[in-house]
Amino acid sequence: MIFLKSPWEIEKMRRSNAIVAETLQRLREIVKPGITTAELDHFAEEFCRKKGAKPAFKGYRGYPFSLCVSVNEEVVHGFPSKKRILKEGDIVSLDFGVVCDGYYGDAAITVPVGKISKKAQMLLKVTEMALYKGIEQATVGHRLGDISSAIQQWVETHGFAVVRQFVGHGIGKSLHEDPQVPNFGRPGKGVKLKEGMVIAIEPMVNEGTYEVEILDDGWTAVTKDRKLSAHFEHTIAITKNGPEILSRV
Repeated sequence: MIFLKSPWEIEKMRRSNAIVAETLQRLREIVKPGITTAELDHFAEEFCRKKGAKPAFKGYRGYPFSLCVSVNEEVVHGFPSKKRILKEGDIVSLDFGVVCDGYYGDAAITVPVGKISKKAQMLLKVTEMALYKGIEQATVGHRLGDISSAIQQWVETHGFAVVRQFVGHGIGKSLHEDPQVPNFGRPGKGVKLKEGMVIAIEPMVNEGTYEVEILDDGWTAVTKDRKLSAHFEHTIAITKNGPEILSRV
């Protein structure tokens, strides 16, 4: 069931998503060669709690950390670790969510660690732009497939591949609500978009094959060919005036 949010509910979600956005911005600033992924996780949890929110991922379906930290070939749901030290040339995806006053916020960014290759730079640029191509289609009267198709076409035109195993989602009083928001599909298909819908759009884009596999920890998804992957996400509200990005600083 898709829940349409009232203006006061969207206002609450604006607050939770603002905390997510600010946390990710601070994380972007501290990512550097030599920092561990566990330090990033600790920072994210402490920062959001100081803002009056709780980390949404910790304990969710058994996930043991507050932040998903996915490095290089890791697509999503990477485990932070004291042993994983970021090095020059890495790319790191940071996926974070909070719950505040009963409503959830969720967003993700992928950031360079020092100087990265031109191929990695292009992957990040194309993935982030794919997110905005999808957001442009999130207007009243369009269909879910318009978002999905816009993302897929942009990514594949630039020679990369869209992950199919993981998708975006509705969000509100629960972290994951209907509808699912695939990053591939056909325009004009799927659920009609209505005012009050709030969705998390999150393209995951691979340098090589779109295929992924799950590591032995049961969570970390990696590219099957072990080539690079990037991930960007915003939570947006569909309004009569167009899409509003809630998870923006």
